Amino acid sequence: MSEPAEFLALALVKAAPLIFAALAGVLCERAGILNIALEGQLAAGAFVAVAAAAATGNALAGLAAGVLAGAVLGGVLGFAATRFGVDQIVAGTGLNLLAIGGAAFGLVVIFGQPGASPSVASLGAPGAHLLIATALACAFALHLVLYHTPWGLRVRACGENPRAVASAGLDPKSIRLLATTVGGALAGLGGVYLSLGELNLYSDGMSAGRGFIALAAVIFGRWTPLGATGAALAFGALSALQFILQRSGVPSELMQALPYLAALAALAGIAGRARAPRADGVPYVE
Repeated sequence: MSEPAEFLALALVKAAPLIFAALAGVLCERAGILNIALEGQLAAGAFVAVAAAAATGNALAGLAAGVLAGAVLGGVLGFAATRFGVDQIVAGTGLNLLAIGGAAFGLVVIFGQPGASPSVASLGAPGAHLLIATALACAFALHLVLYHTPWGLRVRACGENPRAVASAGLDPKSIRLLATTVGGALAGLGGVYLSLGELNLYSDGMSAGRGFIALAAVIFGRWTPLGATGAALAFGALSALQFILQRSGVPSELMQALPYLAALAALAGIAGRARAPRADGVPYVE
């Protein structure tokens, strides 16, 4: 494989989980829920997928379980934010700690070893390629749903003016709850890609800040599915670049920090110019 082709392939590999998580962030924030828990949803999806694949010997069972785990965390966030009015940043941070810490504890309880799980049945190269294609397809599908369907209009209205949604006879809390649950499932699918697509195991710290990079992609992409996907692809390309440049003797520590530095630079560059949905992170009180 030529070096440009290798770079492109690696960029798609690194971007896939970011795309899933960024799309989850777009959907949640368009509905008015600030999803800080993307990091935890990635970790939960990755760990539960490996645990289920180990228990059943079937990678597809692991995929389904990982998506479900992400959906459950998304639902918990949505329920806490809509039914109890919990501060969304606090709830998301708590879920991150719960998911990442729970996965570390689960490694010891389920696999009898800390740090990393044994190898399990993976999706293999065809499955990984299919998930990359699915990530790109989801970006276009979410664009169509948000901008060309009645439900998408309601989601966007919940993120801008939930009282207007309520005045139309709809329940903005239920719409927000469904959006965060679906968003969690998308992030969980990103976690499945990390553990069963790119690799065949779960290790502590596997999410490696990708949830927060995905949040940066959401902002950089102006809260749109296609924009966030483009930003995620750019961050994935930077991650791939570190592997290419390491061959030329550039310090690995600098290269590993490159995607995170780029995310900070991107956020600093658009600070004050990008406008989030007006009711993003604002609890709806009847």
